[in-house]
Amino acid sequence: MRAAATRLRSVSRWSVDRYVAKVSDWLGALWPAAFIILHPSGPPLTLFSCPDSSLPIISLSSRLLSSGTMAQAHEEAAAELHEAFAERVPNQETDLAGGYIAHPDLEDDKKGSVSDVDVAGPTPDGEEPTEREKATLKRVGENLPASAFMIAVVELMERFTFYGASGLFQNYINNGTDGQDGSIGLGLGNQAATGLNLFFQWFCYVTPILGAIIADQYLGRYKTIVLFCGVYWVGLALLWTTSLPAAVAHGAGLPGYIVSIIIIGFGTGGIKSNIAPLIADQYQRRTMAIRTEASGERVIIDPAITYQRIYMIFYWAINLGSLSLIATPFMEKYKGFWTAYLLCFCAFNVGIVILIALQKKYVVRPPQGSVITDAFKAIGLMIAGRTTEAAKPSWRAANGKTKQVPWNDHFVDELKRALRACKVFAFYPFFWVCYGQFNTNFITQAGQMNGHGMPNDFMQNFDPISILIFVPVLDRLVYPPLRKAGIELKPIMRISIGFMLAALCMAYAAIVQHLVYQSGPCYDNPLNCPAALAHTPNLPNNIHIAVQSPAYVFIGLSEIFISVTGLEYAYTKSPPSMKSFVQSLYLFTNAFGSAINEALNPVLVNPKFLWMYTGVACFTAVIGVVFYFLFRHYDDDEEKMYDLDRDEPELTERAAIGRAKQTKEDEEATQ
Repeated sequence: MRAAATRLRSVSRWSVDRYVAKVSDWLGALWPAAFIILHPSGPPLTLFSCPDSSLPIISLSSRLLSSGTMAQAHEEAAAELHEAFAERVPNQETDLAGGYIAHPDLEDDKKGSVSDVDVAGPTPDGEEPTEREKATLKRVGENLPASAFMIAVVELMERFTFYGASGLFQNYINNGTDGQDGSIGLGLGNQAATGLNLFFQWFCYVTPILGAIIADQYLGRYKTIVLFCGVYWVGLALLWTTSLPAAVAHGAGLPGYIVSIIIIGFGTGGIKSNIAPLIADQYQRRTMAIRTEASGERVIIDPAITYQRIYMIFYWAINLGSLSLIATPFMEKYKGFWTAYLLCFCAFNVGIVILIALQKKYVVRPPQGSVITDAFKAIGLMIAGRTTEAAKPSWRAANGKTKQVPWNDHFVDELKRALRACKVFAFYPFFWVCYGQFNTNFITQAGQMNGHGMPNDFMQNFDPISILIFVPVLDRLVYPPLRKAGIELKPIMRISIGFMLAALCMAYAAIVQHLVYQSGPCYDNPLNCPAALAHTPNLPNNIHIAVQSPAYVFIGLSEIFISVTGLEYAYTKSPPSMKSFVQSLYLFTNAFGSAINEALNPVLVNPKFLWMYTGVACFTAVIGVVFYFLFRHYDDDEEKMYDLDRDEPELTERAAIGRAKQTKEDEEATQ
């Protein structure tokens, strides 16, 4: 039956409309979707119909025909028709009637073939779906394992500490030592504050490379995180103690601040490059699978959707932690900077306790030796051979290269995928230029506006609040209906949308700055006219600080589309043994963004803020358009990229320990 069905369906690929007119002239009958082949020697008359039509397959005896002459004419017509088809049928096989048919193997490869549905039946739960099922069934993600949520809590506490402390740095450096500007600070002014703040941001995104190398080659992700938590702890303790009023009065504030931000930069960098891959390591599915819901609906579990959800939840936890900026600005305003830094120090200790107490619950991937060194060697071979295939052992063998390399072809394919991700990351610094404004120049802008008792650095909280609101909205209310409608927002599309939202944020910031300059008493020289200087603290321009809040909402939305997707892309497009390193390269793009912001420092004065915001907005919009047209074809290869990980074994903690021991034994045996 299967062979018969295959033969009948073989005709469906070819248009018969062109030949219907000829056949109707010869036979004197109109058959719009079928053709007749008649054999004079007695075999049955067969009517072959197109599989897309509803016409039946009919067999009649040739004895029903009243004339052998008519049969002979029909035979000649059929022969001519077969000759016409001969040039268009790919496999020259014939059926019993002399007609050409397609090879059954070709038919088996078609979507929705008989073998997919009619013969094999639905795919059982837990098995990989067929191509037809991939095209028709709804795709869903899975719930996160408990260990992933625990790691998210650790990151929450680290981000509570980082944002709660660093969000005050602008005021801490800028405010005078006499209390004229608010709480007693270091008194270095706005430009010095912005410069030191941007240096801190830059440094925090350079150090992840060091943490990644230590993790991937020597200690593994978990142990590296614990190590750098200790470094972080020392920096926080130094920051808190040197910000005490007595320490500032004796000149310890500035040197203590500089040393502490360097130590904190090392600590947070070592954590950043490893905790994002560690949370995704807790999820082990590599391929799609069928699942039947309680309602009876059959769906596809798609790992890509689960990884997207993992990093949305991870980013949600980050921004929940960043709400420390609700508390710390008020503590700064009414009790001094040291109280806020003490709160951050205590919160960080809570995160360390959770990290260490639950260590046996985590899935931990062991280090892989010299994998990063091997990667750079492979890239060198690609450059020397002028092709990305040149690093493969198979290519080297075929081209007479006798020197052995310590990797296989699969490693090179994974490395090529990681290099593709790095090309995408090359555009990220332009987004970080926009993002870097929200904890530097946006704070300065808020300080030029009437806060009605609200601290100017409090406004930063609208960024994480918008993320906390829109992450579940997108995950539960926007993405599922779009998938159901056949619209999948794949990574490149999401990143492009993020660039447009970032440009919109900068455009709105320019509008707000224009409104500030249009308001009195100081107009385009806020806080620095006689009317303002006559008050303590200085009188801001008469425009409400709440006008600024939509800018934080726009930058928060852009983060969901760009930053979350970047974390996901860095993990899913990197080799299993290099995930921390590729994550660090993604984070390093933030350092480039900070460097570009440093170059903008000379124009960060009134009234040039307006043109800075306008220029950044226009440039970011152009970058978003260019990015989409350069990389949109990458979205077409998403499933192919995921297939490189399909053979990666599931890794429980016990399996990880076993693999680490086996690796060590192999190395000892080799030695």
